[in-house]
Amino acid sequence: MKPEAILYTATLGGKELSFETGRLARQAGGSIVVRQGDSMMFAAATLGNVREGVDFFPLTVDYEERMYAGGKIPGSFFRREGRPSTEATLVARLTDRPLRPLFPDGMRNEVQVILMSLSADNENPLDMLAINAASAALMISDVPWAGPVGAVRIAYVDGELIANPTMQEMEISELDLRVAGSKEAILMVEAGSNEISEDLMAEALQLAHESIQDVIAVQERMAREIGKAKREVSLAASDTELIAQVKSAVKARVTALLDQPYLKSNLYEGMDQIKAEYLLETLGEEPDPAELSRYGKAFDEAQRMIVRDRILFEGKRPDNRKVYEVRDISVETDISPRAHGSGLFTRGETQVLTLATLGTPKEAQELDNLNGMDSKRYMHHYNFPPYATGETKRVGGQSRREIGHGALAERALEPVLPNEKDFPYTIRLVSEVLESNGSSSMASVCGSSLALMDSGVPVSAAVSGVAMGLIMEGERYVILTDILGTEDHLGDMDFKVAGTRDGITALQMDIKIAGITPEIMAEALRRARDARMYILDQMDKVIAEPRPELKSHVPRIETIKVPVDKIGAIIGPAGKNIRALQEETNTKIDIDDDGTVYIAAVDGEGFYEARERILAMTETAEIGRIYTGKCVRVTDFGAFIEILPGVDGMVHISQLSTERVDKVEDVVNVGDDLTVMVIDIASDGKIRLSRQALLEGWTVEEARERDKPGGSRPRGGSRPGGRSGGDRRSSGGRSGGDRRDRSGGDSRNRR
Repeated sequence: MKPEAILYTATLGGKELSFETGRLARQAGGSIVVRQGDSMMFAAATLGNVREGVDFFPLTVDYEERMYAGGKIPGSFFRREGRPSTEATLVARLTDRPLRPLFPDGMRNEVQVILMSLSADNENPLDMLAINAASAALMISDVPWAGPVGAVRIAYVDGELIANPTMQEMEISELDLRVAGSKEAILMVEAGSNEISEDLMAEALQLAHESIQDVIAVQERMAREIGKAKREVSLAASDTELIAQVKSAVKARVTALLDQPYLKSNLYEGMDQIKAEYLLETLGEEPDPAELSRYGKAFDEAQRMIVRDRILFEGKRPDNRKVYEVRDISVETDISPRAHGSGLFTRGETQVLTLATLGTPKEAQELDNLNGMDSKRYMHHYNFPPYATGETKRVGGQSRREIGHGALAERALEPVLPNEKDFPYTIRLVSEVLESNGSSSMASVCGSSLALMDSGVPVSAAVSGVAMGLIMEGERYVILTDILGTEDHLGDMDFKVAGTRDGITALQMDIKIAGITPEIMAEALRRARDARMYILDQMDKVIAEPRPELKSHVPRIETIKVPVDKIGAIIGPAGKNIRALQEETNTKIDIDDDGTVYIAAVDGEGFYEARERILAMTETAEIGRIYTGKCVRVTDFGAFIEILPGVDGMVHISQLSTERVDKVEDVVNVGDDLTVMVIDIASDGKIRLSRQALLEGWTVEEARERDKPGGSRPRGGSRPGGRSGGDRRSSGGRSGGDRRDRSGGDSRNRR
């Protein structure tokens, strides 16, 4: 029997959003297909059991980007999807972040949410559908969860904020804001923007929260009407009495440690020492393992509470800064002598070195995904090695966190980059995190801005970034500027803001509580602006604007335009010509389909040689122009001269000299250079040349007149075989001036 589909609809930004269930994946805990237009996203949420020994919540969110959704076959060797693309990884992270805070504290059951693209119409983006689908799947499943959440994108086009824009509207938007939230509060924010103001960003956040209310209401209705009963799960509950007991016992020692001059290693080692001493005093030298674990967890929670209370009620941070104060900053450039640009940014115990590389257009990254892009010329990569936190771990590929931080920095800097037409370079930035104690992603933004200016890239402005934190208990809260790793770990919010002096370029917010209000976010934005301006002031002291010229070892890229029909002549058979040209001139050459040729060379000599040779290869013969070319063939009626690469014309024997010529070889032989004038180009491309016109000082018109049947010939000249060179109508064959020569001596373009 055909499964019966159950359909619900909601309105998001004035457009219909449908939720279908009951037809697909019925054995999953909950499954949903969300559709807008012809874009469709599938989500399945399933609850597993508790894995033995797990003391954290094992939630996994995976997005399977299927190429068939856009009518594409994967471009990999195996022609099937492989490891997730960067875009797919970012969608999975984007979905995970608003879901995670709403699961019950102490939950240890495995929960898996799998997303899969079913259809992509290149009009309605899939990423916001993914969050809404995941939320709906959890709502109707047996998984305990305190949702729902709704998600929406906000654009800013022609001075107007637009909720749930199309991909076409996003292409011209000055803002790409993605927000997920519950009925009461905002849970996740991700944004890139073209230097918009804090007030406009706050207004956009408010619109986003209002826009998702109908999506949330529909999911609540689905849960009531068709949702499964939530499964009972065992929660790892906190022992509040034991925590209070431990807190009372260690508060004085922890407070004394926090009052000392701050150094991350001293704080962490000091806490470990206090913990070890307390456990020894309380449990003895041979404690029961279960009791040791119970008291150890209680100590960790007590320590967390002590630090939070000091911040919330006394305004004292672990490093004794004021809540609005930025750590000490150090700025350096030109660290690597051979990298195209480098910047070292140190803020407190967080240090990032960013190195810039400038390449040719063909070095742009090719993309194989569903978002409609086929390449990108700016890439930002972020690496976080274990030594940055004084640890030893296996070093492998990029983690989801590294991919996400790289994408955030990329968004932050993209608005200030020059356009490709004015600056035809592919740009790659690599941020190496050398030390980390909070906000390394924002340090990578600052280091990257320095590296770009150090390399001489004509950016429109410098960009800085800062991470804001939040400690909140009930109605009381404190917003923290430039958070430490400790404050990030024990706090309730990580709110990253990047931008120029004129406005915000990137935004990202993650929270650990059930949400924060738009009013708190607006306050955090204002505080972040003050911090950004201070950081920019410190950066300006070292380098306030891009260097006036690119460094000497950066390839200079110049462009020339050639006729489209000449591209083949430059490339040659199987790329033979262009490879030889690059090797002989020590250049890199790229050619666009529109005839734009990019020539990259470290030295000017190589560039000029390559340019002249390309222009020569693509030049078109012109009537009246004088060329010096090489003789490539001799016949009894004239000589063929290559006046341009692959292009030759014919000089009739009667046009070789001012005197009578009995034999062509008396004037020119194969391999000789000869200077000639183009006197005619036929409609079929055959080129007529004259040497006599130059010797006599004739104009083109005079040369043409004398080349006509009956025209004047050299004095006393005679044709080979006794025929008069001046009489083309004499018997015995046609004149060389007649392009229907039986010899086949027609001029042609040879490639």
